[in-house]
Amino acid sequence: MADLDKPRTTAVLLAAGAGTRLGLGPKALLRFRGSTLVEVLADVLLAGGCREVVAVLGADAVTVRAATDLSRHRVIDNPDWAGGMGSSFRAGVAAAAPEDHVLIALVDQPGLTAETVARMLASHQPGRVAAAAYRGPDGNLRRGHPLLLDSSLRAEAADTATGDAGARHFLQAHPELIDLVDCSDLSGGEDLDTPGQLHLLETTTRGQIRPINPCNMGRI
Repeated sequence: MADLDKPRTTAVLLAAGAGTRLGLGPKALLRFRGSTLVEVLADVLLAGGCREVVAVLGADAVTVRAATDLSRHRVIDNPDWAGGMGSSFRAGVAAAAPEDHVLIALVDQPGLTAETVARMLASHQPGRVAAAAYRGPDGNLRRGHPLLLDSSLRAEAADTATGDAGARHFLQAHPELIDLVDCSDLSGGEDLDTPGQLHLLETTTRGQIRPINPCNMGRI
């Protein structure tokens, strides 16, 4: 019963961008698995064990709300989205329950799986940052998303989020706090940024949305 008193994790799904480089409108509305990216990824985060998902919208927020069903999640608008990811990061962290750890995810990462989320939650250590990592062609791990910030660190991380930088400045200042969590067996960790990466939306064999058995998730 004591574990029930420990902080839980709120997921913040950053979905405010206009998708300018991709040229197809907000990435949140890209069709994926018979739905939209923002709907699928919000459900993945919940299925992986986060107690709540805060989806941060920005570009064409009215259209995104009208075209999606995010009723299972909390949706907020960032009126300052055009200034870069930093403002969406701050808004999402501020909207999470004050006592919660925060898991930051990107709406343009279609390879995100419920298994990845569960692994992040189980791997997190008190007072530290867990960062999903993926192996590059050279075999070395490279830090990516999602990123899990301990509840004791989220305020400082948000304070340093400016322009198009979310937690980057905070992580650069505190490399000793970061634990890399190898998720290479579950996804390549790619972001969908250019037309040449649209094939990522066709990869549906891994990461099907299914609830994770809490008995297999370790301490969250």
